[in-house]
Amino acid sequence: MKDILVHMDDGDRCGTRLDAAIGLARQHGARLTGLFARNETHKPSAIAHQASEMLSTARDAARALFTERVAAAGVNGRWWQLAHGDPGHVLSETMFCARYADLVVMGQIEPKANRVPEDLVEHTILNCGRPVLVIPHTGSFATIGERIAIAWNAGKEAVRALNDAKPLMAMAKSVTVLSMHAQQERGASTMGEVPHVDIIDHLATCGIKAEGERLAGEHIGKMDMLLSRLCDLGADLVVMGAHGQYGLSLKRGTGTRYVLAHMTVPVLMSN
Repeated sequence: MKDILVHMDDGDRCGTRLDAAIGLARQHGARLTGLFARNETHKPSAIAHQASEMLSTARDAARALFTERVAAAGVNGRWWQLAHGDPGHVLSETMFCARYADLVVMGQIEPKANRVPEDLVEHTILNCGRPVLVIPHTGSFATIGERIAIAWNAGKEAVRALNDAKPLMAMAKSVTVLSMHAQQERGASTMGEVPHVDIIDHLATCGIKAEGERLAGEHIGKMDMLLSRLCDLGADLVVMGAHGQYGLSLKRGTGTRYVLAHMTVPVLMSN
């Protein structure tokens, strides 16, 4: 994890996610790139694909904040910025730039703020091919990654997220794998016995000591169970796979979108 990208804008929480990204860059000896991407509120400028005075002022302030904090932390940093703030441009270019990093740090979308497209985080997660760390829009986080919880269902997306998070798990004080699938979901084989698989055992071979537990019961949604258990564990990071289309359901207690809307601790997602 040697190349980290952090999304920058002029929001109140921009400094919080910048600090989180700087902390990770220092921890892993990584280069940190600040990417300024923000919606244009001046419609004529958006149509002309030019930055308005407001957007230029916000960009310059974000760059000054990035430069100051990166220098103070002694982190190797560089600056990227989008030429204008047309929402479609912000959406596509943020996702594209994210493909050139080992880890992307973004902020949970703030309701009605309209600084970025409302599906920016989802779109980036589902299309950039990189792990995305999302920082909640409320709260402060003294640590990220000391106490990690993994939402595990043995699906492709969960496998990808777990593998992407291994550099973080290697430095964690505790790792807990929360199994979210019933044992029978693997299916009863008519061909005889199947190999005994164990994700805890796999992590152990990678030098990562983890504890495992199963989230049982159907009286509340699985995502609600997950969020509740995170509080019990005192987790400061949850790792989970992100699902597109069918998985991004608005229905209570289900899907990636539900977690993105209700998260209270940083979440690392991969697709």
